[in-house]
Amino acid sequence: MSKVQQKPQILNVETIARSRMFRIQSVDLAFSNGENRVYERLLPEGRQAVMIVPVNGNDILLIREYAVAIEDYELGFPKGLVEPDEDVLVAANRELMEEIGYGAKKLTILSKLTLAPTYFASTMTIVLAEDLYAQKLEGDEPEPLTLVTWPQETMMDLLHEADFNEARNVSALFLAREYLRQRVEL
Repeated sequence: MSKVQQKPQILNVETIARSRMFRIQSVDLAFSNGENRVYERLLPEGRQAVMIVPVNGNDILLIREYAVAIEDYELGFPKGLVEPDEDVLVAANRELMEEIGYGAKKLTILSKLTLAPTYFASTMTIVLAEDLYAQKLEGDEPEPLTLVTWPQETMMDLLHEADFNEARNVSALFLAREYLRQRVEL
């Protein structure tokens, strides 16, 4: 049985930079073994995110959109920020309508993920969307997103696509596959 580790003591937290979307903090820590370290962490300005795996019949739906950090287009699932005081499932349905022109009658939370939690304090809820219906809302994307239909039976082949490699998308793919597989086995 493993020993429960004592969390480090936070000695000081200071905001060292701020942008429209993020704060960077310097965090002074004292570890139980006597070591002291200064870490930096990136905090989003208070909002969670949601990523949706839409299932339309025997297909899954993806989008291709520009990702400025890698300066290229990336294939992935619809995603977006949860508005203040908005339920995560309501946000998932809204993002679907904005990004792919569908709503969902059935939404299932698959998991909540973190990305690089040593440095980045952000969470993303992964949601499976089923029983889709046509419904378009105006979104905030600067250009129309390309909708890509992919056969559910070959969904793991996405791992071989050069533009499908963002970690949260890969995680969502595995979570959706496992959920769908377990449901079929019941």
